Amino acid sequence: MYTGEKLYFLFSNPIVIACVFSWFCAQFIKTVIKLFYGQIHSFKQLFELLLWRTGGMPSSHSALVACLSTAIAYRSGVDSDIFILSLCFFLVTIRDAVGVRRANGIQAKRLNEIIKIMNEKKLSNFKPIKEVQGHSPMEVFVGCLLGFFIGTAFSVL
Repeated sequence: MYTGEKLYFLFSNPIVIACVFSWFCAQFIKTVIKLFYGQIHSFKQLFELLLWRTGGMPSSHSALVACLSTAIAYRSGVDSDIFILSLCFFLVTIRDAVGVRRANGIQAKRLNEIIKIMNEKKLSNFKPIKEVQGHSPMEVFVGCLLGFFIGTAFSVL
C-alpha cells in the first residue's frame, strides 16, 4: 500500500471524521458566540478563533476527546483495550483543560498585572507573558456533551 492509500484510509475513517467534525463544530459555536457578543473586531481574529484559538464556550478539546471515546465505545466496545486507552486520554485532557491550563492562565493574568504596574513605575521593562486560556467546568461539560452526541451520531448512522 502506498502513502496516498494510507492517507485516504486515515482520513476516510469514521472516527477521524467524527473527531474533526466535533472539533470544528465546537470552534464554530465558539466563534458565533463571540460574534454575537461583539468580541471579534477583525477578519484575522475571526479566522484565528474559527481554526485555532483556545478557551471559551464550548471546549473544542473536550468535544474532540469525548467524541473519540464515544465513537470507539460504539465501534470497539467498552471492554476493549482501545476504549480504555481513549478513556484515559479523555480524563487527562479534561483534567488539563479545567485544572492545569486554567490555573496557568489565571496566574499569567496576575503576573501581567504586576508587570504592568512595575513597568509603569519604571521598576522593570518586562514584556507581558502569554495568558493561556483554560476552561470553566461548564465549558468543558458542554464540550463533552457536544462530543458525545456527535460521536453517537457518527457511530449509529
